Amino acid sequence: MLSAQSLPLIEATLPLVGERMPEIARNFYGRMLTAHPELFDGLFSRSNQKNGSQQQALAGSIAVFATHLVQNPETTPEAMLSRIAHKHVSLDIRPEQYDVVYKYLFEAIADELSDVITAEIAGAWTEVYWLMAHALIKMESGLYSGLASDKPLAPWAVVKKETAGTDAVTFTLEPADDTPVSPALPGQYVSVTVRMPDGIHQVRQYSLSAGTATTRVFTTKLDANGEVSPALHRDVQVGDTLILSVPCGDITLDQGDGPLVLASAGIGCTPSASILRSLVDGASKREVLVLHAESNLERWALRDQMSEDIALLETAELELWLEIPSAGHHEGFMSLENVTIPDNASVYLCGPLPFMRSLRSQALAAGVPANHIHYEIFGPDLWLAGV
Repeated sequence: MLSAQSLPLIEATLPLVGERMPEIARNFYGRMLTAHPELFDGLFSRSNQKNGSQQQALAGSIAVFATHLVQNPETTPEAMLSRIAHKHVSLDIRPEQYDVVYKYLFEAIADELSDVITAEIAGAWTEVYWLMAHALIKMESGLYSGLASDKPLAPWAVVKKETAGTDAVTFTLEPADDTPVSPALPGQYVSVTVRMPDGIHQVRQYSLSAGTATTRVFTTKLDANGEVSPALHRDVQVGDTLILSVPCGDITLDQGDGPLVLASAGIGCTPSASILRSLVDGASKREVLVLHAESNLERWALRDQMSEDIALLETAELELWLEIPSAGHHEGFMSLENVTIPDNASVYLCGPLPFMRSLRSQALAAGVPANHIHYEIFGPDLWLAGV
């Protein structure tokens, strides 16, 4: 709960802090990573630092959290915090690291707001930070306590590497040591740590596309501007070992028997594929509508797996949108205009942010309740801040 003393100060300074938060975030990361360059090894992404997405994620998360406290002083934004907590567990973030972040973040705030900062304003924003930090630490503690072991990260051996579509690769892995394996839920992801040519380890999260109790399967699209996917495609071979996290992510298949709509675009099909496989394995009778969008049929990374699983489910149907036309499929970008969404359906979205923004708006306009629409974003819900 935000204190009565801090509430008016946060409310008054939020517009200015929000406006300057991108500069604060850049200042913060510059200070922290200069003082602790070792954090680039296995934790912070060099690619995301270069393209600014990491700074945007921090700035957006703090701004959304502070805005929520002003509007709802007695609660916290649980959905955003849950997503961050799962991401932190996948990186093995620990409570003491919040002290390091606090030191450099508030040095950056003092620097960027030197023209207006007072002890009272600094104290109010310190309260906001620690309310957010302690809420995350509590969530993360609960997630850690539910794991099969006290090691969120463990070595896994690559046992299969297969081409998937025209620009993706599917990796199948098995445990490389005796670390107890935490079960994966349909829709979850793992962090994958890869050694770069210069010896630095970089991490990327990938949704699991299939797997069993003792295997992990993920599919990665080649990102020419990134570091991890090129290294995976180029350097990692069968027999190599990768460090994988426990499965994380709270956007998972609900356990009811109501209808499902799985809408994806591009490599966003991976969690849909995982959900479909779990439905097949459970001989599900649920009504399932699979909606997928691709540039062309050949590029659909998990085309065979998903098509086979859809055929095995008695009440599953597929609608496909292609930018390059193919007989029997929709042309262009996905639209729900002529799609009948079953009553009381749970809708799962995965794909690029503009795709999910558009599909969420269309689903709401079609009468789907907001709490029936599920999605995973590896970054802040900036576009939901006003909803």
